[in-house]
This record gives sequence, C-alpha cells and structure tokens, in this order.
Amino acid sequence: MQMTNPQQQQYDRGATIFSPDGRLFQVEYAKEAVKKGATALGLVYEEGVILAATRSTQHLRVRNPEKVFKVDDHIGIATSGLVADGRSLVDETRQEAQRYLMTYDEPIPMNVLSKFVADRCQHFTQYGGVRPFGVSTIAGGVKDGDAKVYQTDPSGTLNQWKAVAIGKGGSEATEHLEENWESGMDEDAAIKLAVNSLHEGEEDLDPKNIELATVSMEDDFDVIPPEELEERGLGF
Repeated sequence: MQMTNPQQQQYDRGATIFSPDGRLFQVEYAKEAVKKGATALGLVYEEGVILAATRSTQHLRVRNPEKVFKVDDHIGIATSGLVADGRSLVDETRQEAQRYLMTYDEPIPMNVLSKFVADRCQHFTQYGGVRPFGVSTIAGGVKDGDAKVYQTDPSGTLNQWKAVAIGKGGSEATEHLEENWESGMDEDAAIKLAVNSLHEGEEDLDPKNIELATVSMEDDFDVIPPEELEERGLGF
C-alpha cells in the first residue's frame, strides 16, 4: 500500500494509531501479507472437514514449512501469510487446547478454540510495541458429530464458513467453492473439490505442492500425502 503524502505516513508508524478515516494501516499491511501467502482452504463435508494449502517444494530443501497443522485429534489449522507468524500462533493454539483438556476433561470445542485464535490476533492490534500477526487461519474440526470451519484474519475478525479459501489464490478458489460445494458431499468428492479449488487459485500447481488433511468423525486428523492424491486420479 502506497501512502499519498507525508501527513498520511504518520498514521502507519504504530499499530494503535487510527487514521482520520478510521483505518489501522498496520493491520491493512498485515492483510496484504496474507494476500501474498500460499493459497489455503477449508470446507465441510458430510463426515468432517478438509483442510488444504499449497507450498513450494524446492529440490535441495530437506524440509518444507508446514501450512496445515494438527492442533488436537479433532482439530486442524491451515495458515496463509508469514510462515513464522503462523507457526507461533499454532503453537499457542495447541497449548490452549491442552489447557482446556486439563481444566474441563474434554476436548476443546471448535468455537472456543477459534475464538482464542481471533482474540490473540486482535490483542496485537491494540498495544504499542507489537505488530499484528501477518497471517490468516482456517480452523476446522469435528466435535460431537458436528463439523465446523472458522476463518480469522490479522484484525481478529472471526467468521464461520461451510467453505472458504485465503491467500494469493483465495478469490479464485473461493469462487470455485461457491459454484461447486454441495451439502452432504462424501469425502472423495470433498477432496477432489479441494484440490480443484487450489488449482483454480494457482494454475501451475502440481500434486506434490499440495498439503491436505481430513478431520473426520471416524479417523480424526489424517494427512493425505501427495502420492495418494495422484493415486486418486487428482494429478494435473
């Protein structure tokens, strides 16, 4: 984002300074970081949720940064934006899930965990000396037979979706989801829709660049490797 004059530039020097038209420029810059991040999505199907994201696979790199994380047996999170911010936020989310389990002797509900993520992001927009998280998240999981997907952004906004995509290809992927998502889809159809939606967002995508996991009522959190995607006939 380019400032038009020096008077405006004074409003982007702190996360807590509002511009005259009510904007927090540091939060908007963080959202721009998400727009340049990997395409990630989450969608609900009949027996659970799909979480998926794209990532680069460099030939000489031994390990590539994760974009889809297991939080608990019944919950996962996909991130887009600054990789380090996403990893840090996921670590805090895992700790919150364990605290809830130790306190209440039951797995954390989806809405409680998603609100924690949103509150944590919002917390970093209201104090000096810190900056907003440059990451958006999609949390998906199943509890008591109910599958849910929630999405947060750097401002701390929290929304529940049946299907949503974020990142640099988020608009195109979301449009594909809007046209093709149906209630009551089985797992195979949901995985195919997720892969095709990622491909709509990033056209030169290869199956080895896809990170995908399911969270289902029967199998909990389960990673689907790229080799299995190709075996399912989802290679491009």
